[in-house]
Amino acid sequence: MNNVKTKILNLPPLAVVVEKYDLTPNKSWGQNFIFDLNLTRKIARAANLSSNETIFEIGPGPGALTRALFIEGAGKIIAIERDKRAITALSELVDICNGKLELISDDALKVPINKMGVLPRRIVANLPYNIATQLLLNWLLTPNAFKAITVMVQKEVAMRICAKPGNSSYGRLSIITQWLACPKMLFDIPASAFHPKPKVTSTLLEIIPRAQPLFPAKRQILEKITAHAFGQRRKMLRSSLKKVGGDDLLLATNIDPTLRPENLSIEDFCRLAQAYKT
Repeated sequence: MNNVKTKILNLPPLAVVVEKYDLTPNKSWGQNFIFDLNLTRKIARAANLSSNETIFEIGPGPGALTRALFIEGAGKIIAIERDKRAITALSELVDICNGKLELISDDALKVPINKMGVLPRRIVANLPYNIATQLLLNWLLTPNAFKAITVMVQKEVAMRICAKPGNSSYGRLSIITQWLACPKMLFDIPASAFHPKPKVTSTLLEIIPRAQPLFPAKRQILEKITAHAFGQRRKMLRSSLKKVGGDDLLLATNIDPTLRPENLSIEDFCRLAQAYKT
């Protein structure tokens, strides 16, 4: 692998690759590229890679993170990229990596990575802003399929995922994610690190799936209860849960009907989901 590392370090700079293949970031696809290999190597190190894992990268673009992952010890990477220009731009890296880099030209929302590659699976990616939340929720449908998920997302999204009860960012995304996994914000990445420069700060987020959900509940019902509760988050629970039998649910679970949804714990919402009668 040292020979591969040397060859990767001798590749042309990312800015040259982007210009050569006319890889202008596509705004509608949420593309924002990183050119700084020192930063992407820091991100790769934070992911605690192991050479026996299948690493999934979403939207590699010109390959800054892909290069860093191999330099820092990745054994096998499957990269999902819908931009055919990027597929072409990554061809030299594919050749260098001797079968260790597989490119799939497709929409990441449609690719069942939970069934691909060899266990253990790990996701490390700079997620497109416009589909990051949906991707995370999709992957958490089968959390046991992944050892860990380490991704760059908008800081606002990371804060929502990690928020605790009583925090204004606490909501459906916080509850579903923390019910199924242990999320942690690792470090921020300034807008100046990206091209083009976005209007927001990004955060490297680590999500470690739980062996079992935090409390007993059916996901579909838990999502339904939280959707109603936070759909009217400034209202009392007696009002926001009215369409799902709020009075009966709150009485059965001994939860104060005058509370607002952000005051309830994940366990409280799971108790509501268990008490819900279809």
